Amino acid sequence: MSISGKFLLHQDSFSLNHEEFARSLAKIENILIVQDLDGVCMGLVKDPLSRIIAKEYVEATKFFQGHFYVLTNGEHIGERGVNGIVERAFQDPTRVREGGFYLPGLAAGGVQWQDNRGNISHPGVSEEELSFLAEVPLKIETRLKDFFTQYPDILSQSDRSQCIRASVLKNKVSPTANLNTLYDRLSDRTDIYVSLQQAMQNLMRELLTEAREKGLENSFFVHYAPNLGKDSQGNEILWEASDRNSGTTDFQFMLKGAIKEAGVVALLNRYYYYRTGEYPLEKGFNVREAVKQGEDLLGLVKSNFAPQLMPTIVGVGDTVTSKADTTENGIEFRRGGSDRNFLQLIQDMGKEFDTGNIIAYVDSSQGEVKNRKPVKLGKFVNNEGESPTEEFRVIEGPGDGRDVEDPLKLNVVFPRGHQQYIQFFSQAARKRQQLQN
Repeated sequence: MSISGKFLLHQDSFSLNHEEFARSLAKIENILIVQDLDGVCMGLVKDPLSRIIAKEYVEATKFFQGHFYVLTNGEHIGERGVNGIVERAFQDPTRVREGGFYLPGLAAGGVQWQDNRGNISHPGVSEEELSFLAEVPLKIETRLKDFFTQYPDILSQSDRSQCIRASVLKNKVSPTANLNTLYDRLSDRTDIYVSLQQAMQNLMRELLTEAREKGLENSFFVHYAPNLGKDSQGNEILWEASDRNSGTTDFQFMLKGAIKEAGVVALLNRYYYYRTGEYPLEKGFNVREAVKQGEDLLGLVKSNFAPQLMPTIVGVGDTVTSKADTTENGIEFRRGGSDRNFLQLIQDMGKEFDTGNIIAYVDSSQGEVKNRKPVKLGKFVNNEGESPTEEFRVIEGPGDGRDVEDPLKLNVVFPRGHQQYIQFFSQAARKRQQLQN
C-alpha cells in the first residue's frame, strides 16, 4: 500500500467520479476520514427512534480502523444514541462490543468520546455541567406541553403526546428539542409552527440565563440545525419555516467548545498518536480547550502538527446551507449548516499542508425531513472517446445558485443520498482490504 499520495479530485467541484474516489480511499495509507452520521450513513427521519443503519456499512468501517472517526452533534449513548442503532443492526450487542463494531469518534459536537469497544468519556466536562444538562429534557417537555395548551384543538391528545415524546431528546450532554414530527403535523399551518420555533428559541435563551445565574455563564451555547450562519455576536441564526421548508428543526443545548471544527483538531491529535505514539497537543487535549474560530484552529494545527506526517483528510457531511437575503446593500448570503465549519477547516488544512484534502457531500434531501435543498443534475453529451455518450453532471449544489463566492468547495457529491454513499464506502473498504492482504 502507498504510504503517501493525495486525491486527484481535490480541485474538482461537484464531481460524480465515485470510482476514482474509492480507489483513492483504498490506496492512500496516511488517510483520515472524518464523517458525520445522520443523513450521511443513515437516512433522515422524522422520529429519531426509527433510525436504522446498514450492517454492511458498519462492517466496512473496520477496514479503515485507526483512519476513520465519526463527528456528530448526536450522541453515542442513550435511548436515541447511535450505539443502540448499531446493536439492532447486528441483533447481538455482545458481538458488537467484542468485535469492536461501535463507531469510534466524537459525539455531542465533540465532548463525548468513544472507541470502537464502546468505552465512553466526556473530556473537559464538569459534574456541575452534567447536572444542569440532566434537567433540560424535562424543561423542553414542559414547554412543549404549555405551548399546545394554546391550541387545544390542533392535535388529538394521543397525537400530541406521541409528538412531544418524539421531540424530546434526552441526550446526556446535548439535550435537544427535535421538531421534525411536529412539523409534519403542522406543515399546513406554518404560522403555528413558526410560533413553536420561537417558543423553543425563547426556552433556549432562558436556559442560558439560568445557567449564568448558577455560575455556569461560560458553559453552554445553543445550536440550531439547520441554521443561517451566525450573527455579529457569534450566535447561530434561527431559520424560520415556510410552506416549503421546515427551517430549523433541532434546538440543541450544548456545551461551549462542542463545535465540530474543534472536534477535527481533537481527532487529528488522536490520529497522530495512533501513527506516531505521541500527541502533538498532549494526551488530554479536548475540544473545550481549543480556540473557537476556524482561523485560529488552523493556526493551532500549523504550530503543533508536523507537516511531513499530516494525513490526507476526507470530510463527509450533508448539512450545508446558503440563503439569499435582500438588504439595502443588495443581496447578502447567509451561509450555515451543521457541517459547514468542520468541512471548511478540513479544506483549509488541505490547502495549507498541500495534502489534497477532499470534501464529500451526501444529498440527504430525499429523507423524511424536508429541510434540505436537493442538488440539481443535468444531462450532457460527452464527445470524448470514439463515440458520444450521455452523462449526468451536477449543475447546482445545495446552496443558493447565485452564491458563486461560497468559499466551501464540495469536491464529490452523492446525489442519491446515504444509500449511494454506503454502497460507495463498502466498495472502497473492499478495495482497501484487497490491498492490505
